[in-house]
Amino acid sequence: MSDLKLTGKIKVIYDLQTWDSGFSKREFVVTTQEQYPQDVKFEAVKDKAAALDTFSVGEDVDVSFNVRGNEYNGKYYVNLQAWRIQKATAGAPATPPMPEAPNTAIEAFGEEEDDLPF
Repeated sequence: MSDLKLTGKIKVIYDLQTWDSGFSKREFVVTTQEQYPQDVKFEAVKDKAAALDTFSVGEDVDVSFNVRGNEYNGKYYVNLQAWRIQKATAGAPATPPMPEAPNTAIEAFGEEEDDLPF
């Protein structure tokens, strides 16, 4: 699976979670900056979790991530695992703007020219 990237503003940074095995993760939410904003939750694991200490809520960031999925007891789970978090590049739009619909007038019913031979 190819690497994915999302740009947005940090909405929430959760506390670091640590397990007895030594595994640690930290979750955070990024809000996209588009016509219909989306709140997207990511997780940063192991040493990547510490990278979140340099960021604060409200900062614009670029998040590079992989999609991870697994099955547990017949249920399927999907995680967005961040592997790089950096300050957003200035001037780059979060997402390309939506193309505007063409402004074509619809002719009233019955006013069309009838070019059928029957």
